Amino acid sequence: MDENDRHEPTALPERPKKDADVTEPWINREKPKPEKAPKKPKAPKAAKEPKPPPVKKEKTPNVPAAPIDPESMFKEGFLKSVYNEKSSEKVVTRFPPEPNGFLHIGHSKAIAINFGFARYHNGVCYLRFDDTNPEAEEERYFTAIEDMIQWLGFTPYKVTYSSDNFDKLYDLAEFLIKKDGAYVCHCTDTEIKLQKGGEKGAAGPRYACPHRDRPPEESLKEFRAMKDGKYKPREAFLRMKQDLTDGNPQMWDLAAYRILEKPHHRTGDKWRIYPTYDFTHCLCDSFEDISHSLCTTEFQLSRVSYEWLCDVVEVYKPMQREYGRLNLTGTVLSKRKLLKLVEDRHVRGWDDPRLYTLIALRRRGIPPGAILSFVNELGVSTALTNIQIVRFEQSIRRYLEQTVPRLMLLLDPIAVIIDNLPDDYVEDIELPFSPKDPSFGNHTVPFTKTVYIDRTDFREVDSKDFFRLAPGKSVGLLKVPFPIKATSFEKDEATGLVTAVHAQYEKPEDESTAFKKPKTYIQWVGSSQAHSSPIKAEVRIFNPLFRSENPDAAEGGYLNDINPNSEEIYPNAMIETGLGEIKQRAPWPEEEGEKGVKKGEAGWETVRFQGLRVGYFCMDRDSEGEKVVLNRIVSLKEDSGKGS
Repeated sequence: MDENDRHEPTALPERPKKDADVTEPWINREKPKPEKAPKKPKAPKAAKEPKPPPVKKEKTPNVPAAPIDPESMFKEGFLKSVYNEKSSEKVVTRFPPEPNGFLHIGHSKAIAINFGFARYHNGVCYLRFDDTNPEAEEERYFTAIEDMIQWLGFTPYKVTYSSDNFDKLYDLAEFLIKKDGAYVCHCTDTEIKLQKGGEKGAAGPRYACPHRDRPPEESLKEFRAMKDGKYKPREAFLRMKQDLTDGNPQMWDLAAYRILEKPHHRTGDKWRIYPTYDFTHCLCDSFEDISHSLCTTEFQLSRVSYEWLCDVVEVYKPMQREYGRLNLTGTVLSKRKLLKLVEDRHVRGWDDPRLYTLIALRRRGIPPGAILSFVNELGVSTALTNIQIVRFEQSIRRYLEQTVPRLMLLLDPIAVIIDNLPDDYVEDIELPFSPKDPSFGNHTVPFTKTVYIDRTDFREVDSKDFFRLAPGKSVGLLKVPFPIKATSFEKDEATGLVTAVHAQYEKPEDESTAFKKPKTYIQWVGSSQAHSSPIKAEVRIFNPLFRSENPDAAEGGYLNDINPNSEEIYPNAMIETGLGEIKQRAPWPEEEGEKGVKKGEAGWETVRFQGLRVGYFCMDRDSEGEKVVLNRIVSLKEDSGKGS
């Protein structure tokens, strides 16, 4: 029971006393007790000193919470144990993307781990393009990948290409053949699949390719014939002679070279045969003296073949270790599926803010530091990390809360005419860019006879659960000294929409008179041509592109799961004049790959801010001249649509 719920006990009626002369036989009389000696009087208590008045506790400064240690993922857990396993004097890692598509959110973890691990241990990290398939590679992918790594705040020790090593790789292939460690195979894809037991072993036991036992000299001759153009694609392969009895599929005579007839972007027409990933990856790691080859667990079985090949061709063998990759649910990350979305115009392009490619996240306005913070929060282990979009957005929201300024934004504005103010009335209202961090500074906005508020902040008919503007009701305008009270409104008869609200400014005639403080304050934007206020904008609100957590499982496939309301556009939004200063002071925040950019020269996406009571926003690259286009980065809170 709460102390405040307790009451004094009710007094019981006093029991009547018996007459002293009456004897009751059933009562045993007690012997009379000896009288006690009278107590000595107590000394008078010393007068109490008056208590000092209670000291009011000072309020804790409204400052951002301390961020999570950005290096925690390297100080503990999986990555710490990897380093302890091989504590090299010089740590050398690599990030080896295939330049056949744009990087997505999953790659951010690989970038953070490989570059971050090297940086934490004072080592270096290569960016190595695994460019061994000219049929799928394009120059725009090379450029975008390098750009995204720089954006995330990392600088490669060197930018290298697997194709730099084509001559070395070819020589090692010949060396492997001469050691009877590889052979030229002419089997079809179907035959090779059957040799491996078919789908899940359904075709029976594994058996060797009929070309496996051909003499090394014959395989060498055939391999050179492959190089010289004797065979067409898929008519011949160089396969490694591994161990068919091993239970690991990565030891079942993997292909080392295949024929491709498309010119290479760097070597031109010099080669008609190209090494596979399984042949190239470990050897390039060896050539670059990689100390820790860190990759995702889908390559865990490949570690055996990785080490086998380094041993057989007698080169330095790096240490490969595998971590669980990052996967985001509620979207698709497959290059093929993303391409379909782009080609069918379900999205604007590869950088559409509804996608989870890194270039799309950048355009949406998500800061690079927020992505790295998200990866660090998740930690690193060998488990696959399936994360919901809402969890990702929660992390981004926490990051933005501490790092971006605040402005007043109206998605669907309506005019409020304050009838008791003069037509030329202008009052400068000072607003902080952040109530939590004074270093963000202040700015002024004009308060005038006509101001704009958001349509959702006015109701034609009031109700008890509505605390904003309604006829006869007062509301505060943020930082304006006195409230306003709605008196009437105008409507468009054709649309039924309110077009203007009339109000009174409730400033007391005598300034010493107290006024009733309003329950609610709302955002607003003043109308002043002299101040170029308001600033008009198009605002794009992005919702999930898909309706379910697993679009691939939807009936008819992921294209049938597309959310028809994944984008909402507010063409007539308004924003206060503080946006001008925010643009000049961008990037917000000045961190990671956006650090050191000259003020006023940062990309549009670095102009980030919180639209009060609405969400977090950035400017889009479609902004031009006086045209302002804003992208919502994330909502203000997960249930932003809830409440009055």
